[in-house]
Parts: sequence; structure tokens; C-alpha cells
Amino acid sequence: MSDKSGVSYTRVDQSYFQKRGLRRYAGVWSLWALGVGAVISGHFSGWNLGLANGWGSMFIAAIVIAIMYLGLTFSLAEMSPALPHTGAAYSFARSAMGPWGGFVTGLSENVEYVLTPAVIVFFIGSYMGSIFGTPSEYQPLWWIGFYAVFIWLNVIGVELSFKVTLVVTLLALSCLIVFWISAFPHIDFNRWAMNVGPANIELPEGNGPFLPNGWLGVLACLPFAVWLFLAIEQLPLAAEESVDPKRDMPKGIIAGMFTLIVSAFMILWLNPATAGVGSFALGTSGEPLLDGFKALYGENIAKLLALVAVVGLVASFHTIIFAMGRQVYSLSRAGYFLPWLSITHGQRKTPYVAMLGGSALALVVMMALWFIFGEEKGGAVIGGTLLNMAVFGAMFSYFMQALSFILLRKNLPHIERPYRSPLGVPGALLTMLIAAVTLYYQLTGDPAYTLGVLWVAAFFAVGIIYFALFGRHHLILSPEEEFAMQEREKKLAH
Repeated sequence: MSDKSGVSYTRVDQSYFQKRGLRRYAGVWSLWALGVGAVISGHFSGWNLGLANGWGSMFIAAIVIAIMYLGLTFSLAEMSPALPHTGAAYSFARSAMGPWGGFVTGLSENVEYVLTPAVIVFFIGSYMGSIFGTPSEYQPLWWIGFYAVFIWLNVIGVELSFKVTLVVTLLALSCLIVFWISAFPHIDFNRWAMNVGPANIELPEGNGPFLPNGWLGVLACLPFAVWLFLAIEQLPLAAEESVDPKRDMPKGIIAGMFTLIVSAFMILWLNPATAGVGSFALGTSGEPLLDGFKALYGENIAKLLALVAVVGLVASFHTIIFAMGRQVYSLSRAGYFLPWLSITHGQRKTPYVAMLGGSALALVVMMALWFIFGEEKGGAVIGGTLLNMAVFGAMFSYFMQALSFILLRKNLPHIERPYRSPLGVPGALLTMLIAAVTLYYQLTGDPAYTLGVLWVAAFFAVGIIYFALFGRHHLILSPEEEFAMQEREKKLAH
């Protein structure tokens, strides 16, 4: 069976999909936890590096990035119940732009979901090594251990997976709320939050300018503000495990986004303003929330506080492994990746092969970097270059998803849309614009990012060659492919 876009489909019998079944369980709160949990580690660390350009620069950048994510999440809230397939970003792009558009979008999202857990587990290993005093050369054992535990939790059943997601997300939010309440009586905003001057110098008395580096400082902060919301877009990957995706998916993703907006601006306000901390120090800190807790409660409980930070990292690690499994599963079920990767557990109905395959790839990359470059430099590459590769994949997929929203509004206006984005096409266009500007300043502002982009480009080249020579001739009519084909035929008939 061939398609005019240059792809052909292999016919499969019902047993193919029986081996690839999923189980419905998730309601609104499970979906909310999945979205918030994926992001929450970014409120513990990462965002703060933008404070080197001044608090005002970071504040405006956070507003701009929040607008981008609002445009994205409202678009997803419309598309996900209209196309309730596990493929999510790939599925939306496939219906809007054909198989090639779907494949390229799927590749970009695959970079994000395979590499982001690797970066998170690297930081988890660093914290755990510090807490328990294990030698640095044993770091890979922490990575393997955490991958093994959380793959097992995700494989054993969707019910347990979502329950764990809810618990760790609530724990991570509770840690943040405790900090907000503790910090509030101890803030001196002008003295500490405003202690960065022009050229990123420290002002010991505070009261610095709102934009010490002008509007260029705001632009430089955009990539760091992304960490306050990165990965909320994974929520539609749970569409085929949602009890009622047409009702619950928009509620879950919108509730998640507004929860994250509140948390993001609370941490941006209180963490730098806490007496003894300050924007200047946080601008180079690897653990800003820990710095805040230490200023409030002293150094004597540092190890306990480090466990607090691990809670946030674990919440994101667990939820993004879930997303990685579904993302690989959907692309392989449709034949874009090797089909055997989409086989699900016979009893548990979880995509264990996809999760094992994606995790094994991430671990191989981490181990190779660790042993080729050595502990110190290898750690810097994992925490820097891999991180930038994941962000590039995310930004590119945002652009493609917003474009898919616009094209679906234009080309498939008749499909049922249980929810319609209040921001509509202008919101999607704004998302595309901000994503493009953010990508530009990541490319121009960070040499490590350029290296990461080159590696992503190499991955894309290999993927596209594979698809051109082999994959496009062996696609399978999975639910999202069948939907796209039927809608195309309807359009041609009219």
C-alpha cells in the first residue's frame, strides 16, 4: 500500500496490535502530576544561571518563556483530545505535514526524551555520591541503579507508575512550598536580589539596576528560563492511557501549566531575595534551592537538605522515563523506528522494550563520555553538551508542534475539537517566534551548545538516511497513521 508522499505501508494482522496494547488508567490528577513532575526539577536548579545577567533580566525572560509555553500548552490542549494518540508531537505533525514532517518532529522529540533523563540521573548521582560519600569513580553505579529502579516502576504497571508520579510530584512541590514559607520572613529584595551590576559584577550593598546588561541580558536569559517549564509538553504522550482523553487531557495540561507558573515565579522571587543568598551567588550555583535552605537553617543539616533536592530530580527522572517509553513506542509501532521496540508487556501492558532500549542508549552515551573524557571532563560534557542537545530537540519540536496546530486549523477544520485554544493561531505563532529566538541565542551564547547542535545534526542525518532508504517503505497503519490517511482521503474527496 503506497502513499503519494513516497511512503508505503506494510499490512499487519490484529495480533500485531495485541502485542502492543496499552491500559487506560490516568485521570485529570494523574495527568497533572505527569506534566508537573516532568518539569519540577528545573525549579530546584538550572534556571538560576540566568541571574548572572541580573534579576530583572531573568524576570522578563521568564515572562516571555511563560508566554511561549502558554501558547504551546493551549495548542496541545486543543490537539491532544482531537488526536488522542500516544504519538503526541509526531502524531500532530504527521496529520498536519505528512510522514516526513511527522518523522522529523518525532526525531527531535526523541533527542529530548532520551537525553534529558540521562542528564537528570547524572545530577542525581552527584548528589547521592555527596550524601553517602561514595568515590567519584563509582558514579556510573548510581546511574545504573536509578535507571534500574525507575524502569522497573514504570514497567510493573501503569497504575503504580502514575501513583509514584503523583507521590513524588507532591513531595517535590511540598519541598518548594516549605522553602517559600521559610524564606518569606527573611527576604530583603533590594539588598540581595538586586545585587548584580553592569558587566555581571557584584554590588555588595544591592540596589542595582533592573536590567544591568540592558535588553541583551534579557535575551541571554531566555535559555535558562526554559528550565522553569521544560517537558510539560510530554503530557499528551499519555493519551492512550488516559481514561477519557477528550475530557481530561485539556484539564490536566492547563492545570499543570498554571501550577508551574505559580511555582516558577515564587522561586524566582524568593530564592534570590533570601538574606545571605542573592542573585550574584545564585548566578553560578549548581544547587540554588540548597543554598537557600542552608542560609535559612545552617550547614549542619546539609545532607538532609541534599535529599530534598534529590526529590525534585527523582520526580522529573521518573516521569520523563515514562514519556521516553511512550515516545519510542509510538514511532516504532508505526514503523518509523524498528517495530519490535513497540512490544508491550503481556500482563502489564507497558512498553518495556521501548523504555529498556531508550535507557540503554542513554547509558551507553553517558558511559562512553565518562570513560573517554575522564571523570571531570566527562561529567562536564554530560551536564553541558547532552543538556544542550536535549534543549535543542525540545525547542525544535515546539516550533514544529505550533506549526502543526496552525496547519491543522487550516487543513482539517472539520475534525471534532472538544477543546479550542483561546489563544488560537496568534498564540501558536508567538510560540514559534519565541522558540526560534531562544534557539538563536542558545547557538550564539554558548560554545558547548554549538557542539551539542552538531551532534544532534549528525543524529538527524543518520535518522533521515535510515528513513529514506528503509523506514518509509515499511510503515504500519497504527491509529495515528490511519487517522491521517483517512483525513487526507476525505479532503481529496471534497
